[in-house]
Amino acid sequence: MNGTTAYTPPTVWSWNKESGGRFANINRPIAGATHEKDLPVGRYPLQLYSLATPNGVKVTVMLEELLALGHAGAEYDAWLIRISEGDQFGSGFVAVNPNSKIPALMDRSGDTPIRVFESGAILQYLAEKFGGAFLPTERAARAECLSWLFWQMGSAPYLGGGFGHFYAYAPTKIEYAIDRFAMEVKRQLDVLDRRLAESRYLAGDDYTIADMAVWPWYGTLAKGQLYEAGEFLQVGEYTNVLRWTDEIAKRPAVQRGRMVNRAWGQPSSQLHERHDAGDFETRTQDKLETPT
Repeated sequence: MNGTTAYTPPTVWSWNKESGGRFANINRPIAGATHEKDLPVGRYPLQLYSLATPNGVKVTVMLEELLALGHAGAEYDAWLIRISEGDQFGSGFVAVNPNSKIPALMDRSGDTPIRVFESGAILQYLAEKFGGAFLPTERAARAECLSWLFWQMGSAPYLGGGFGHFYAYAPTKIEYAIDRFAMEVKRQLDVLDRRLAESRYLAGDDYTIADMAVWPWYGTLAKGQLYEAGEFLQVGEYTNVLRWTDEIAKRPAVQRGRMVNRAWGQPSSQLHERHDAGDFETRTQDKLETPT
């Protein structure tokens, strides 16, 4: 294989060296907190601790869509969790999500705070909390929606931790690994393209949490903006995915949701923390960096 040497796995694996690659400093085979750090709490019942990775964008898009629909109770504070710096291993964050992954949500609207972790679970929780918003109530439509939601939760690790890691982040390019996961990602894109050839949105005629879950990963990929792999994967051939991607990208709530907890890219696209709807106009990084 190109760029590799023969490797024989040991009888018993042990953690005796860094794994290498971009995220080696935060990879470890044990769970739990590495340091004591309380999480901040803002003024709204919904407290989101996240980063604008595809998984984080799912939830901020959902919250902005709920607000656009008129659900005032969906107002939220969004706090930036810098995963490259290990914020997710602070004791406060681990108490909200023992898996130490973003996003994590605390709902303090009741007598006892409720924690919700895993992005798909958060989407479903918020949909049900706000009267079934973006989640069909009719049995067949609901089943279709949830099937695509869970399709995304099961499929995206092959795109992110599989293809994305070995193509973009691994310290050594391994032909077998890249070929294996590129094949799977293209199969997934074909699954989506075939579905979207027969349906406006994933669950049918209506925009749902299934679209909110899939779009940040596969929509970004289809536009060549994820792992800079558009040409490599020939994403332009998935015309139905591109049509769907462009339609969702035009939604104002989606455009706002993409900005929240974003800490890279153009300063005007970065809203590190969101505590009020007006923050989109006054607290993006370009505004904060402009001398007054």
